[in-house]
Amino acid sequence: QVQLVESGGGLVQAGASVRLSCAASGVTFSMHTTGWFRQAPGKEREFVAGTGRSGGFTFYADSVKGRFTINRDNAKNTVYLQMNNLKFDDTAVYYCASYYNPTYGVSRSPSGYNYWGQGTQVTVSS
Repeated sequence: QVQLVESGGGLVQAGASVRLSCAASGVTFSMHTTGWFRQAPGKEREFVAGTGRSGGFTFYADSVKGRFTINRDNAKNTVYLQMNNLKFDDTAVYYCASYYNPTYGVSRSPSGYNYWGQGTQVTVSS
């Protein structure tokens, strides 16, 4: 059974930093592209960042470039999202997601991902 479990969310002030973690089980993690998405109230789920199987390829939404960093540790079956200089507009539920990908590339669409975590709330106070 595939499981993705996020942790690390919470309530922070604008300008603060938070690191989210996503631990995977039940999959050969090193064969999975992984991504982070977020969904704010009343909005669609949107791509935040993604990384290829080895972590060598990374992609970011324009809104988080230069502030967020995605990386992964395949030995620990874990992907991280380091979020710096958080803004009020970053408030959302953050989801970890993955899909089996024997090739290169990172999907930026939620429909490209087969496995999802339960989400972790990040609230940024202004």
